[in-house]
Amino acid sequence: MRILLVEDDELVADAVIRGLSSAGFTVDLAGSAEQARTAVAVEHFDLAVVDIGLPGADGLTWLARLRTAGNAMPVLVLTARYALQEKIRAFDLGADDFLMKPFEQAELAARCRALIRRAGLVPSGALKLGRLQIDLLGHQLQIDGVAVELTKREWLVLESLAHNVGRVVTKERLLQAVAGSEQDLTANAVETHLSRLRAKLGDAAVIRTVRGLGYRLDEIPGRSP
Repeated sequence: MRILLVEDDELVADAVIRGLSSAGFTVDLAGSAEQARTAVAVEHFDLAVVDIGLPGADGLTWLARLRTAGNAMPVLVLTARYALQEKIRAFDLGADDFLMKPFEQAELAARCRALIRRAGLVPSGALKLGRLQIDLLGHQLQIDGVAVELTKREWLVLESLAHNVGRVVTKERLLQAVAGSEQDLTANAVETHLSRLRAKLGDAAVIRTVRGLGYRLDEIPGRSP
């Protein structure tokens, strides 16, 4: 499951990314409302975690614009200040949850899981793509009903592609998903994990290389009984 973190404080962002990544989420970081607006326009996210105190337009302004545009993605608002009126305003603008800093990473992860379940985006945590059955919550893959073992990074590649089935995912986006908080991984690592994932998928799905752009997962219809 993929989360957009909108946070300009590097220390806070790093801690949140580490905590949510260890809980099994893929996290993209935007340092401003403008960066978040661009990210939402071109990518799919299951949830946004948004700090109120951002440079330029604040988090609540971004939230208001998101809802005005008709985007119903769940949003969890973060703030370092507790003010009842600010909390009420956040909910009135369309926030789904509200959490004060400092907070425990385990609580943040639990709230994120609850919001995604509540939104019904992945009611059972399952995706069915042709012959693939993907359990997003249990991190399990089955092909034609047979379990397939994936490494953590192979899983992250598959999850990113599956959320965008039929659409191109850039190598940079896959690298970000695989690396998480580890900044020493190279683009070659993506190729390695893609190659291993392709081998495990066999003829059940196709990961196409779109030259100069990235990669696309194309599902193959299930076998006839």
